[in-house]
This record gives sequence, structure tokens and C-alpha cells, in this order.
Amino acid sequence: MSEVEETLKRIQSQKGVIGTIVVNAEGIPIRTTLDNSTTVQYAGLLHQLSMKARSTVRDLDPQNDLTFLRIRSKKHEIMVAPDKDYLLIVIQNPSD
Repeated sequence: MSEVEETLKRIQSQKGVIGTIVVNAEGIPIRTTLDNSTTVQYAGLLHQLSMKARSTVRDLDPQNDLTFLRIRSKKHEIMVAPDKDYLLIVIQNPSD
């Protein structure tokens, strides 16, 4: 578990990173650096979006799978790394 903690700390220390969230397969946040309400909102919405994106990729090519999702808005950049059992969500300020 220390390797996971070390990796999360390294990500969090990067310039512009606002927060990180680890979400389990059911969409429940299990590790976060953000406040509770923000975490629940990001986790729920991004879990749904990543499942839809994964489904779309598989519909286009059944041999393919979603490996990374990057969303950029005026305020934030959200990066989602989906895995079989977890989602890693990183929110950062792109102007920093």
C-alpha cells in the first residue's frame, strides 16, 4: 500500500494539481484530497462519463478499451485513468 500512497503524493505535488480521487468499481470514492461534497460530485459524474466513454470505444471496436480520458474546461483539466477495479481522477488548474 505504501507504493500507492507514494504515487498519490507524487501526483498531488505536481504543479497545478487541485485534487486527486480514487473511485472503486461501484463509483464510490475510497481515497481523496478534496472535501466530501466536491468528491462525491466528481466521483459520481466522472464514473458515469467514463463508463459511457468505455462503452462507446468498445462499440466502435470490440477489441479496444478506454485507457485514459482527458477533459479540459475554462477552469480545470480533469484526467481520468480507468482500470478494471478503480478510477483515478486528477483535477488540475491548466493555467498553473
